[in-house]
Amino acid sequence: MHKTSDISIEKDIIRENINVAEENKVLLKKYNIRSYNIMGAIGSGKTSLIEIAIDHLVKKGKKVAVIAGDVVAEYDSNRFRKHDCLVIPLNTGKECHLDAHLVSHELEDMEEMGVLKDIDYLFMENVGNLICPSDFTLGEDKRIVVVSVSEGDDIVLKHPTIFRFSDICIINKIDIAEAVDASPEKMERDCHSLNPRIKILKTSVKKNIRINEWLELFD
Repeated sequence: MHKTSDISIEKDIIRENINVAEENKVLLKKYNIRSYNIMGAIGSGKTSLIEIAIDHLVKKGKKVAVIAGDVVAEYDSNRFRKHDCLVIPLNTGKECHLDAHLVSHELEDMEEMGVLKDIDYLFMENVGNLICPSDFTLGEDKRIVVVSVSEGDDIVLKHPTIFRFSDICIINKIDIAEAVDASPEKMERDCHSLNPRIKILKTSVKKNIRINEWLELFD
C-alpha cells in the first residue's frame, strides 16, 4: 500500500516538473535565449568548461547569464563573477538537484527586472552529482553531462539514466587517462550503448585538448 502511494507521488512530481519546464522553455524562447543544463559530478570540470564558454561568447559580443545551482551556491558563483556575465546563485539547500520550479522563480525575477531581453545564452550549472539531476528537465535547449576519467571508466554504466536523457556528453581530463588506468574509448562506447544519439566530446581543459569543439557547440 505504501509502495503504491510513493510511486504515485513520484510520478506526480516528475509530471509537474515537466509542465513547469515547458513553461520555462516558452519564456526562454520568447527572448531568443539559448539555454543549457550542465550536469556532472563534483570535480568533473563542468565549472571550468562553462567559464571557457562564457569568455568565448563574450568575445563574440554575446550576453551570458549563469544560474549557479548548488547546496551552497556561492563557491562556483564567485568563480563566475570573475567573468563578464550575469550570475544568479541558486541555493538548493537539502535538494541534490535543480528543478524546473526553482529555475522558474529565477527566470520570473529576471523578467521582472528586465534583464532577460539582454541575454543571449543561459547556462544552468546543476548540483554536482550524476543521480538526482537526471529526472528533472529545466526547460533547457540541451542537456550536457560532464564526466571525468578520474571517476573511473565504469562511471557511465553505473549512472545510466543521466546519459540516456542527455544530448551531449563531455568526457574530460583525458590527459590523465593512462595515469588513472581509465579508457575514454570505453566510456564513449558505454555512452553510445545507452544512447546512440548522444554527441560525445573527449576533452582536457588543462591541456586545451578539443576545447575548440566544446566552443563550437555554442556557435
